[in-house]
Amino acid sequence: MGKMLQHIKNILVKVFGYRLLLILGDTLVLDRYRWLRQNFPETRQGETLLDVGCGSGAFTLAAAAKGFYSTGISWDERNQNEAEKMARRNRLDDKAKFKALDIRKLDEHKSFIESFDFCINFENIEHIINDRKLMIDIYACLKPGGILLLTSPYFFLNPISSSDKGPFSDIEDGGHVRRGYTRTMLKELCREAGFEIEKISGCSGYFSQKITRIYRALFDIHPLLAWLVILPLRPLPPLLDNLMRKIFGVADYSICMVAVKPRYCKAQASRS
Repeated sequence: MGKMLQHIKNILVKVFGYRLLLILGDTLVLDRYRWLRQNFPETRQGETLLDVGCGSGAFTLAAAAKGFYSTGISWDERNQNEAEKMARRNRLDDKAKFKALDIRKLDEHKSFIESFDFCINFENIEHIINDRKLMIDIYACLKPGGILLLTSPYFFLNPISSSDKGPFSDIEDGGHVRRGYTRTMLKELCREAGFEIEKISGCSGYFSQKITRIYRALFDIHPLLAWLVILPLRPLPPLLDNLMRKIFGVADYSICMVAVKPRYCKAQASRS
């Protein structure tokens, strides 16, 4: 069975390229990609991007395809190796690089200081106990005028899985250490780090949450079964979620933020 799944994956990689990483799991990943596309310019300016907590590398590769010289970082060396292979297959290895490192020690990588025009931090900060330090470190990595795009579970979300309800870990063991964030919490973090908020919105509405609930319930039976069942349902969220949001005010699963490091600012003192 394992060989068959790998064979299917290899075929899909040839058809979809790096975009396969966006549809391999539940619908929430694709929602974040759609939000990224709406808030992310295509560039020929040689701009640089840091993907903090890059996971599979899907968003790092998406940024590289948009023209950014992108660096994806996370602790998972196996994921990083797979992402590098995907970059080569898609001829993006000249623009997408991956490094295995502990993002909690981002400040120790001096070569990153004021080196990036953009930073992505998607569904990662809720895994980090000292979120204040992480925001300060990201701020330091951005050039003046640099832009942060961040998503995290919304504090007032409708739980999809029992894990959304807690209990949340008091140690960094790979799980969530907090339920999520409110607008006020994000404003507080930005104020502490020095960011100015451009806008706060959300993604992953009603239909996306329902489809992901189905996917997660079936995943324990078999991952391929879960993927095949939700495949024909994937068009529903982009078609109908915004309508449900406007008419019924359904809470999004993720809160999404665009924030800017001011172009004219005094050097921030270390506040870790």
